[in-house]
Amino acid sequence: SQPHLEQHNLNKDTIKERFKKLNQKTLIELYYNEEVEKKIIQQLTYKTKFYNKNKSKIEFYLPLFHEKLTNENLPVELKYLPIVESNLSPTATSKAGATGLWQLMFYTAIENGLVMNSYVDERMDPVKSTIAAVRYLKKLYDIHKDWSLVVASYNAGPRTISKAIHRSGGYQNYWNIRPFLPKETANYIPSFFATIYVLEYAKEHGIYIDKKSNYFLKTDSVLIKQKISMHQVSKALNISEDKLTDLNPSYVHKIIPVVEGQENYLYIPDSLSSKFLNGEQDIYELAIREFELREKPLPSLFSINSKLVYKIKYGDFLGKIAN
Repeated sequence: SQPHLEQHNLNKDTIKERFKKLNQKTLIELYYNEEVEKKIIQQLTYKTKFYNKNKSKIEFYLPLFHEKLTNENLPVELKYLPIVESNLSPTATSKAGATGLWQLMFYTAIENGLVMNSYVDERMDPVKSTIAAVRYLKKLYDIHKDWSLVVASYNAGPRTISKAIHRSGGYQNYWNIRPFLPKETANYIPSFFATIYVLEYAKEHGIYIDKKSNYFLKTDSVLIKQKISMHQVSKALNISEDKLTDLNPSYVHKIIPVVEGQENYLYIPDSLSSKFLNGEQDIYELAIREFELREKPLPSLFSINSKLVYKIKYGDFLGKIAN
């Protein structure tokens, strides 16, 4: 059954007027049409529960996205992209292998400075993946010079957008090339615009988000100088391992390795950073003792770049290839 909503919350004229106001304050051309309206009504009908339930995630990550976008003079409304991309799950992985808050593909991540190996997938690091996504969005803007096309390109890839422009007879406006785009990308911009509207006018629609929250900005990053585990840090700092894992989802085996030429940081609440720095040597010594006592086979550290490429031959099957 459809959730009950007060009728004035769904007044289409009010929504349209508010949307116009949003358009006046952003570099993204927020074009209002039936498709966008339909997605807004859908979100207000079915997704307000999700937003209220994930209030703490929204308050946690959005200030971080806002800061990184502002630093590079990009439209701050792009901070809502990860909601459409991953529902703000830093460990989300799509069927195609896109990973993290910003759903970055493997090669896009590498081209924009991220590291992936058997211990670490930086696409799951909230700060590093945001910096990489901002870098990628800037590159896309250099190609397309239009923010709606940039967002569509972020979803489908620049080649798909170029093909759609060609098939449309050379149009450069997203709405004119939309009929020539894959269905997912055709729906992506209306969903993105609807997300901007709903969260910018959250309070008016019964979604209570603290827009001045800056919890993520209250975390501190400490450089790790010797291999340690989340369990060891959790014991030393008297912080729950789950909390540490939530702050550091990119360490896929809950172990922070030390690799030459690569800086690995651990995010901890800033109230604990002096405790960590004061006891750093003791933590490392404890780690050495524990690893020696209970050394288990861990994945050897190799770059995913060094993987073998095997060309499939007629009659091959997975078991045969694995052997």
